[in-house]
Amino acid sequence: MTTTDSNQTRQRIFDAAQSIIARKGFSAVGLNEVLNAAGVPKGSFYHYFASKDAFGTALLEHYFETYLADMDRIFQDPATSAHQALMRYWQLWISNQTSQVECGKCLAVKLGAEVADLSEPMRLVLQRGTAQIVERLEAAISKGVEEGTVTIVATPAQMALRLYAMWLGASVMTKITRTPHAFEEALLQTRSLLDNQ
Repeated sequence: MTTTDSNQTRQRIFDAAQSIIARKGFSAVGLNEVLNAAGVPKGSFYHYFASKDAFGTALLEHYFETYLADMDRIFQDPATSAHQALMRYWQLWISNQTSQVECGKCLAVKLGAEVADLSEPMRLVLQRGTAQIVERLEAAISKGVEEGTVTIVATPAQMALRLYAMWLGASVMTKITRTPHAFEEALLQTRSLLDNQ
């Protein structure tokens, strides 16, 4: 098997797993279900991953790599101001979290509480990944302050963490209530916090 074939197989496993795990969680999903969905024989799983825990760690690393690349595309778009990019990011958050397509759902939201107590390696990937998200938000907020398109009363670092925590909470509330009200409130609060005139 070539490196390209191996990478494609890993990608198929990740794609299938993200969709299933976004719907059911990590603990409730068996490897057979993921491998059947990916069209990969069970015997070859351990060629790619040493254990289910190692697979979960690799899945989260892959997820954050893709997520952060998407954030970079949004925040590095030269045609938009930092404020516009930030608001676009939150609008995409709402679209992804309310979509009927499970593969778009945020694994940090879905797995954060579930695996943080079950797997230290997975918790560490979640910690690193969410810290990198907050760092990118901080950079975008700082840029907006420099441009004059964002006005805040806290430091960019404080505001980035405050906003990210609020949106994680809104995502959980949306899952619980199955209504968009928490996202609507989060969007109003975000506009208010970034436009503190």
